[in-house]
Amino acid sequence: MYYFNLIKIYKDSFISDILNSTAWTMEPIKPYGLFHIGFVLICGTLSVVLALKCSKLSDKKFRKVLFGCGLFLIITEIYKILFYTYVIDEPVPVGQFKWWVFPFQLCSIPMYFSILGAFLPNGKLRRSILDFMAIFNLMSGAIAFTEPSGLIHPYWTLTLHAFIWHMLLVFIGLMIAFSKDMDWNIKTYKRSVLVFLGLALVAFCINLIFWNVSNGDINMFYVGPKNNPIFFFKDIAKNYGWYICTPIYLFALCLGAYIFYFLMKFINSKRKINN
Repeated sequence: MYYFNLIKIYKDSFISDILNSTAWTMEPIKPYGLFHIGFVLICGTLSVVLALKCSKLSDKKFRKVLFGCGLFLIITEIYKILFYTYVIDEPVPVGQFKWWVFPFQLCSIPMYFSILGAFLPNGKLRRSILDFMAIFNLMSGAIAFTEPSGLIHPYWTLTLHAFIWHMLLVFIGLMIAFSKDMDWNIKTYKRSVLVFLGLALVAFCINLIFWNVSNGDINMFYVGPKNNPIFFFKDIAKNYGWYICTPIYLFALCLGAYIFYFLMKFINSKRKINN
C-alpha cells in the first residue's frame, strides 16, 4: 500500500507539473473587444469556407474529417479536465475532480457524435446524430460567441480551448448542414429534437446519479436538480424552482434550434438555386 501511495503521489506531481507549466495567466479579455471580434470574424469566415469545401467531399473523406474533429475535441477535453483538476483550486481543492466540468454538456456532445458519425453505417441512427449536430450544436457553438463570458478565463490555454472548441462546433455543424446528404425538411428538425430530448434525459440521470458524490455541484445540460445558471433562466429557477425552469428552458432551446433549422434551410435553398 505504501508503494502504491508513492506511485500515486509521483503520478499526481508529474501531471501537475506538466499542467502548471502551461498555466499561462492572462488579463481576461473583454467581451466584444479586439480579440473576441477578431477571432469571430477571422475564424468564422474560415469555418464557413472550409465547411463548404468539406461538404463536397466523398463519404470516406467526410468521415475522416469528422473523426479528426472528434479526436481533437476528445484530446483537448482531457487536457481541460486535468487542468481543472490539478491547477484550479475552486470550488474544491487542487487534486479533486470538479464535477461541473463533467463532459456531458450540450456543447460536449460533438466530441462523441463526431466519432460515432465517422464509423456508424449510413442509416437512421447516423442521420439523427448528424442532424442534431447540424442544428443544435451549430446553434450552441454560434450562440456562445454572442455572450462569451463562459469562454473567457484567466488562463490562455483555457480561453483558447473554449474559443476554438465552440468555433469547431460551428464548423462541424456547417459542414454537415451544407453536405449533399442533408435533407432540409421538418423530419430533420424533429429527429434532432428527439435526440436532444433523449440526451437531456440522460443528462438529468447523470445529475441524479452523481448528485451526492458531487455535493450538488453537477449540472449537465442545466436541467436540474441544481438551478440553471444561465441569464433569465436562473431567475425563473430561483423564483419558481428548477422543475418549472427546466421545461421552459428545453422549450426555448428547441425553439432556438427551429430558428437555426429554418435559417439553414433557407440558405441551402438559395445555394441550390445559385448552383
